Amino acid sequence: MDRIRVGIIGATGMVGQNYVRLLDGHPWFRVTHLSASPRSAGKTYGEAVAWRWVMDQPIPQDVTGLTVGDAQDIDRARATCAFVFSALGMEKQAVRDLEARYAARGLPVISNNSAHRHTEDVPMLIPEVNPHHTAVIPAQRANRGWERGFIAVKPNCSLQSYLPPVFALMEAGYPAHSLVVSTLQAVSGAGYPGVSSLDTIDNVVPFIDGEEEKTEREPLKILGKVEGGKIVYDDSLQISAHCTRVPVTDGHTACVSLRFESRVPALDEIIAVWRAFEGTPQALDLPSAPRPAIIYREEPDRPQPRKDRNAEGGMAFTVGRLRECPVMDVRFVALSHNTVRGAAGGAILSAELLKAQGWLP
Repeated sequence: MDRIRVGIIGATGMVGQNYVRLLDGHPWFRVTHLSASPRSAGKTYGEAVAWRWVMDQPIPQDVTGLTVGDAQDIDRARATCAFVFSALGMEKQAVRDLEARYAARGLPVISNNSAHRHTEDVPMLIPEVNPHHTAVIPAQRANRGWERGFIAVKPNCSLQSYLPPVFALMEAGYPAHSLVVSTLQAVSGAGYPGVSSLDTIDNVVPFIDGEEEKTEREPLKILGKVEGGKIVYDDSLQISAHCTRVPVTDGHTACVSLRFESRVPALDEIIAVWRAFEGTPQALDLPSAPRPAIIYREEPDRPQPRKDRNAEGGMAFTVGRLRECPVMDVRFVALSHNTVRGAAGGAILSAELLKAQGWLP
């Protein structure tokens, strides 16, 4: 089939580079538009990232010669692509306004940014968990007078390791009452160049600005329902989060204690649920969907970032150390790749879902 032309706004930063890397050779999408700040505009992509390309593989040949545009130039984007991925590195209100301008001009926006995560008619997608939230898109368009454009976002990287395993149990008939979560988050979560080496080497930083609030609040929207043209949060789940920065390059780990609402499943039943879990991306055979979505490791010392973050191309959720909890009901350790599943890869999977559902041109 003819591949859909896509753009990346904010293409020169770390997340933008990950989009470029992961979209190289994609069977559905082809990068035809790149934009960034005015200082990069007019250069080829190879020139714009020559001294700051941080990926482990060379710049893809298909994009190295593309001319970078100004992210504010929406006319250029409209002429060269059908929708855009947003990896803008701007102040939140500026991101909010610019993404809305793209959508108003008819370009769907799939965003890695936090600016619209709590906009009530914008879906915040983990495709295995809430694919039905795209049903709010017609209301979003009607509320703003948009004809073809819309905005969809991905959630914060800190919660994507533990929320899908919890959701899988909820879907199996074991609703969660409360969670206590301690995250051990990689330095790449702060972007490039990220956290100072003198702050992280031989150290754990027990504070990441805004991260605990995101970890506690965003799951309630993801687990909510579309009602009356907006997404209504599921406030029945209580989450208490401790978010720390650790000297790991990639891979966010979460140590979770979970209390169920009523019935407590046996440990072997929990593992069986995780191993059997299949979401809409797997059922639709989307190109970036991990198979399996949730990997359970039997070893007593897994998951580990270096050994497990790249499972299924960095798109799987890896879980281990399931055991009974003397305070809650059960506890476990979960891991996901924060710059793949938690960033560009997760947004690409969302775009695949949106295409399969008929939302993308």
